[in-house]
Formats: sequence, structure tokens, C-alpha cells
Amino acid sequence: MGERLTVGEICTREVTFADKDTNLVTAAQLMRRDHVGALVVVDHLNGERKVSGLLTDRDIVTCVIAQGIDPGPLFVEDIMSAPVITVQEDDSLIDLMRTMRTNGIRRVPVVNEKQDLVGLVTLDDVLRLLGQEFGLLVAAIDKSTQREVKRRP
Repeated sequence: MGERLTVGEICTREVTFADKDTNLVTAAQLMRRDHVGALVVVDHLNGERKVSGLLTDRDIVTCVIAQGIDPGPLFVEDIMSAPVITVQEDDSLIDLMRTMRTNGIRRVPVVNEKQDLVGLVTLDDVLRLLGQEFGLLVAAIDKSTQREVKRRP
């Protein structure tokens, strides 16, 4: 990692995605298969994946299951969130956290300069990274304290 931590360095590059016309039950099965809570919905243009929506397990539960609607005839497009806020892979960690806070979102697709999907970053990813960084800072404090104890007469 460089001095300026970027979203591209912390995002998950293997993203589970679906098309708008994916059956909702199939989408749920994709989530289960890959152990993910969200699918990035994409449009395929010239061999590239352009972000067009986001579908979460919560969307399926609150919009369909909890309302007693049969998911069988539904498609991802019927309940996905759109438009979706994305971040650039070269955005900073601070920019990402500001975007998440401002928009009240926990999952953010990551795109390159051509707006092609390259990853997904979640609040869990950010918290895991910050936890590791705080651990390193605590270790520095402990080491400093140990040096002080050794210097005492």
C-alpha cells in the first residue's frame, strides 16, 4: 500500500453480479452460493460491465417476502435499487467513508475511469482495515511503554 490508501486497494475484485432480467429466485441462489448479501446489477456494453443497480438480501426480504409476494415471476430489475452511487478505484479511503456516511450506504460498487465495474467495497471491509490499523497503533503504544519501563533506574 502506498501513502494514500485507495479504494482499489481494499475492495473485493471478485464481485457477484446479475443482469436486470435475472429471475429473483436465481439471484437469491447466487447470493447463497457466493455467501454475499448483495449483487451488483450490470448492463453489458461492448464487453464491459456498467453498474445499473444493486440488489440486497434485505431488498428481497422487505420488498417481496415480508409482503407475501411470490418471488417466482419477479426479476432483479423489479426491486433493485437504482441509480447506484459508485466510487472510483483511485478514490481515497477518506473519500469512500465520506460517500458512505453522506449517503447512508454500506456497499459501494467500485468503477474504473471508463465506469466499468472493477470491485465492491463494503462497510465491513473498511471496519476490518481500520481495526488492523488501530491494532498497529496500539502495538506502537505498547512498544513505547516497554521502552520507558526499561529505561527506569
